[in-house]
Amino acid sequence: MKRDGFVVHTKTSRFTEKVVSLAQKAVVGTPAPAYRPGEEGYADWVILAVQGLKEYLGHPYRKLMDVLREMPRVTKSLGLRPETVPHFSTVCTRKQAIPMKRWRAILDQSVELYDLGDVQAIDATGVDRVQASQHYAKRTDYTFEAVKTTLLIDCETSAILDIHCSMKQPHDTQVGWQVLVRNLDDLTTVAADKGYDWEEIRTRLRAESITPLIPQRDPGMRGWARNLLIKDRAYHQRSNAESVFFGLRRRYGDTLWSRTWFGQFRELVMKSAVRNIERAIEDLHP
Repeated sequence: MKRDGFVVHTKTSRFTEKVVSLAQKAVVGTPAPAYRPGEEGYADWVILAVQGLKEYLGHPYRKLMDVLREMPRVTKSLGLRPETVPHFSTVCTRKQAIPMKRWRAILDQSVELYDLGDVQAIDATGVDRVQASQHYAKRTDYTFEAVKTTLLIDCETSAILDIHCSMKQPHDTQVGWQVLVRNLDDLTTVAADKGYDWEEIRTRLRAESITPLIPQRDPGMRGWARNLLIKDRAYHQRSNAESVFFGLRRRYGDTLWSRTWFGQFRELVMKSAVRNIERAIEDLHP
């Protein structure tokens, strides 16, 4: 807890203030009022902030709404009163309607809470989806495959810079190209395993004065010496990406609960942003 005069600021209240601030920055223009009776209802930034609180507190929607009604300081930070807290079905419905660019905007804003280091890393893994009933699976063509999830992280701060999700199994080089190119301004040195071995990636990174630490799959004698040089530098920091995956699963759950694929993508983006915010708050007020 942090004491400010006679007011005690809990970690939850500090998190709420931060996620509300970032959610408001994620919308275009001046943030709308939190709640307006009628068809307009709740502003997008309120729904985004509530989603952040859901991941932070780890509650299902029904319980989360009950908890918020008993937390007047938190609801006040949301611009609401206990009696105007949205129904859980409203939050679920609005979650699907808010464009992905606003979810990504919160993640981008959360990265600005950090002073990035000199080495970044990229890696991928599979994240399990909730086991739906066989009836639901047949009715919606739902499959039980994991979501292929790629993270770009900063090795010094462990901040998640970007995330890519796919229901298919695209090659790491194709995903790596997409993720790295849209984050060139934040990169200094990039460490990746042999799955990202593609000369076009190395060439593009070098053209932007970024050092690629990506070993070759079948190096030959000349490439073997290059791989050895890579591993003698900062390549070992690539394992930080695996640590971030582990921490993300352990703190926010290793299963996605959204039924739709686009809901699952939003869930992963918000988990990443919430992790960045929570760690930044802990660094400021341990």
